[in-house]
Amino acid sequence: MVKYNPKTWLALIFHSYSRQVVKTLFPALAFMGLYTAGITYFLLDYMGLSFLSTTVVHSLLGIVLGLFLVFRVNSAYDRWWEGRKLWGLLLNNSRNLAAKLSAYLPDDDKVNRNYFAQIIPNFAVSMKEHLRSGVDLEDLDIAEDGFLAKLKGKKHIPNAISFMIYKKINELYMDKKLTGDQFFVLDKEVKEFSDILGGCERIRNTPIPYSYSMFIKKFIFTFTITLPFAFMTEFHYWTVPIVLMVFFILVSVELIAEEIEDPFGNDVNDLPTDDLCEKIKKNVRELILIE
Repeated sequence: MVKYNPKTWLALIFHSYSRQVVKTLFPALAFMGLYTAGITYFLLDYMGLSFLSTTVVHSLLGIVLGLFLVFRVNSAYDRWWEGRKLWGLLLNNSRNLAAKLSAYLPDDDKVNRNYFAQIIPNFAVSMKEHLRSGVDLEDLDIAEDGFLAKLKGKKHIPNAISFMIYKKINELYMDKKLTGDQFFVLDKEVKEFSDILGGCERIRNTPIPYSYSMFIKKFIFTFTITLPFAFMTEFHYWTVPIVLMVFFILVSVELIAEEIEDPFGNDVNDLPTDDLCEKIKKNVRELILIE
């Protein structure tokens, strides 16, 4: 995720992300430029046609298209913001669980303190990678002997880690190291992990409805492919930069919406999940580990 100062206008206008968008759209921009120039040359210069062009139709369609794009971006941003709230909740929940465990466990219980100091951040790391391309066990910290062996072959690593946290807390309760009330309090904190994971999976696995995504792309394509006919008789070859500017704005908005509707990846505008995992790791270990 890009960190920036919203008050620095020039820095935002000339940010490298704009160049990245241009690079991504360059094939489409090149096609539209050649198409517009070719249509203008063929109809006006080669065929010598003379007809009255008007922007009235495209002005009316532009209003409808603008409404569609506003809804599209708002829908994508809602998914991005909900993802951010869930990760904020994960950060807070990890702190709460670590603080309560630190208060409940004896200061000299180094083994259990070290276990939770490793496994709570492991849940965040595994959830981050699970929402991307899959969990690499080498990214996880060793919580106990045979820890990675217990996870090997599991298809859903975050679920397995959540179960291991439950199991360890239950063992502490059975060994009389936790009271019934303490067990009940910790149970609610661990349950929240599953709720957060489920919310993120819902965002990740439920894309914008196919028919809506397809229709808006068809609408943008139809709007821009017919746009030269609205300008060419009045602006001649100046139609090319006009069409390219309109095309760039419309497609860029759709491109941004596509990027933020799945906020858990590695794109520029995705959530800073790597940073949040590091923050969880530092906060949890500061709370649990006693020097």
